[in-house]
Amino acid sequence: MAISPREAAHRAASDAEQVAWVDREDRLLGSLPRAELRDRGEIGRGTFILLFNSSGELCVHQRTLSKALYPGYWDVAAGGMVGVDETYAESAARELYEELGVSGVPLTAHERFYFDCPDNHLWCAVFSAVWDGPLHVQPEEVQQACFMPVAQALRLSQTQPYCPDSLAALKRYLDSV
Repeated sequence: MAISPREAAHRAASDAEQVAWVDREDRLLGSLPRAELRDRGEIGRGTFILLFNSSGELCVHQRTLSKALYPGYWDVAAGGMVGVDETYAESAARELYEELGVSGVPLTAHERFYFDCPDNHLWCAVFSAVWDGPLHVQPEEVQQACFMPVAQALRLSQTQPYCPDSLAALKRYLDSV
């Protein structure tokens, strides 16, 4: 499937975005363009927002093919990179609105943890929220979204490509509640 010009433009803008650059202890070192942070294998800050409905189902969405990491993968959390002048909580609220059109809901902060794999080095902050309203996905980043039981999402992650960083966030959340 080809990437639309709109997705390509969004990807270029995203790659140029200045994001928080941190060390292994999550101390701010400065900012770098997102693409440079990735290309250099440096550590950034990311947020993961687990969005549930009042029935306890989890919002799962499929990423667009233009995403730099995990294109077309299923994702169990909204979220993204923290801007250099943002807190984790500010980033989480912004990302939840940008990706799924959800705003004005209380975000519950959970733990922070370090995620490390060859192409993705992140200090992660996990949040959760409850939303029963409609989802308004950002078409440049999200192909589709739906709510499903957590157990079903975890089963599907065994046979379909799911983002490993958001799965780690979900599993850590489940271990803590």
